[in-house]
Amino acid sequence: MSATRKRQLHDGRTIWRARRMPALQRSRLGVSSGKTDVLIIGAGISGAMIAEALSDAGLDVTIIDRREPLHGSTCASTALIQYEIDTPLTKLSRRIGKHSAQRIWLRSKLALDALRERTRVIGAHEECSRHDTLYLDGDVLSQDGLLKEALARREIGLECTLLAPRALTERFGISGRSALMSYDNIGADPVRLAASFLRAALDRGARLHANCEAEHVEPLAHAVRVELKSGESLLASHVIFASGYEMPKGVPRKGHKIISTWAMATRPQPRNIWPEGCFIWEAADLYLYLRPGPDGRIICGGEDEEFGDEEKRNALTPEKIATIERKLAELFPHVDPRADYAWTANFGASQTGSPSIGPAPRMPHCYAVLGYGGNGITFSMLAGQMLRNMICGHGDADAGLFSFSRKF
Repeated sequence: MSATRKRQLHDGRTIWRARRMPALQRSRLGVSSGKTDVLIIGAGISGAMIAEALSDAGLDVTIIDRREPLHGSTCASTALIQYEIDTPLTKLSRRIGKHSAQRIWLRSKLALDALRERTRVIGAHEECSRHDTLYLDGDVLSQDGLLKEALARREIGLECTLLAPRALTERFGISGRSALMSYDNIGADPVRLAASFLRAALDRGARLHANCEAEHVEPLAHAVRVELKSGESLLASHVIFASGYEMPKGVPRKGHKIISTWAMATRPQPRNIWPEGCFIWEAADLYLYLRPGPDGRIICGGEDEEFGDEEKRNALTPEKIATIERKLAELFPHVDPRADYAWTANFGASQTGSPSIGPAPRMPHCYAVLGYGGNGITFSMLAGQMLRNMICGHGDADAGLFSFSRKF
């Protein structure tokens, strides 16, 4: 048995795994029923950012992972780190109400800004690069829809620019489309970024146990006992499930689902890929997204499917990568669209594109992070902020927007 649902989270050759994996200091489990303030289950990007936030607050933190750290979904991320969530602000406002939608979008922007600030604080700012984003029209938002989206964003102070087809062609060489441009998003190697946050926590005394699987989580009156597969146990004042797309058992799944996605990195390109090195994605149901990658490559992905079956997902990889290559060539005819790296992965989606973060229902002293949607890394920073506020007893003004008991 396991405290989370096990998955083969990705398959293929990711560009980040081709680089040397960062070294991290491990601890050994020695004494049964060791005590800690906070036990975090999951040593990926979410667990790393939460551990950094809680250790910075002075709490004693222990992180465990049934794999080696950073070997789950983190190394399959394409790391377009943006504040824009999958559901446009205009559409989210109609779905859940204007005020709630505005608060979710603003909190995502604040989390992105906080991520940039924390990387500077912990000395990881060199791992990040700044990129503006082009959001191209599609079957979700037409050119008129992009105009309404721009007005909705400006109403809450989010700066953006609407580019008509002629301006987009002249400036970026993209023909026949309009776009909404936003500013100062972040690109990174997600594995190195997560490692930097883990190191910051470890330097403050946090402990990291790899190949350490939680089998049973038992809330007690004033703490939580976690039984490990090794036969040992840990006692924690608080437990946080940061297990990504391996959903924790006992945590409600309503509004969340596991789907499949595909991504690739091209061969190195012989010249500047496109002007200004923007992130690019589409307001479309099967959207294409791309960003500049290491060594002059283009990282590109999309073609999501509404199923999580690993065998079915893996079998579709050649077809899906061929489609992504074709779409990339159509958008930029001058680039070499052939994949040098190609992979597929499970991915979490929610009905609103926003995460669920907070106390796990009917599990006292336990919290869960389902950072599902296209902004997983931004949501990881948001989780670190919110859980620090909750566990330290300060409360969080937006807790209700992301709770597991919310009505939308």
